[in-house]
Amino acid sequence: MIYHIEGKLVEKTPTYAVIDAAGVGYILQISLNTFSKIGESERCKLFAEQVYVRDDMPRFFGFADTSERDLFRKLVSVSGVGGTSALLMLSSLSALEIQNAILTGNVALLKSVKGIGEKTAQRIIVDLKDKMGKSDVSSEFFVTPNNTLKNEALSALVMLGFNKQGADKVLDKIIRTEGTGQTVEQLIKAALKNL
Repeated sequence: MIYHIEGKLVEKTPTYAVIDAAGVGYILQISLNTFSKIGESERCKLFAEQVYVRDDMPRFFGFADTSERDLFRKLVSVSGVGGTSALLMLSSLSALEIQNAILTGNVALLKSVKGIGEKTAQRIIVDLKDKMGKSDVSSEFFVTPNNTLKNEALSALVMLGFNKQGADKVLDKIIRTEGTGQTVEQLIKAALKNL
């Protein structure tokens, strides 16, 4: 199994990149997110993932960071989601949007990706919701753009050693009962009383 490929960037398109590593040219399918992160550099390092279409036909996918690759691995573990579909999801939505959609059960957002129907979107949510909650990815991966106060408080509580899911529920309850007119410090103090 290949962990990453690093070398001279020979060719780059929005759908694939060719990297020359020690005289061997590797073609890796990439997402638009990875395409943007590669930029115009002459050298490139992509984290690789191999998916078999058939037993004798592997396809290689490349990612600019391990977070995107980990999400890709989770997506292809869902029945009915292949490498191409997972890559299309990562090109249509950011990793953050996909994770938030899974955590909040947002079927409509997942369904907005070409080739992902309602049943597949529901299956993705059912299969991956618990895996996302238990994931040890950085807290910034779960930031909800519209609620930075809550997320700052959640990050602080996780850094203090509290369980992320438990802290998240407590913060939601505080925001529901007391509203959003609080500072981060007030949210953290209120949560500490309830954890």
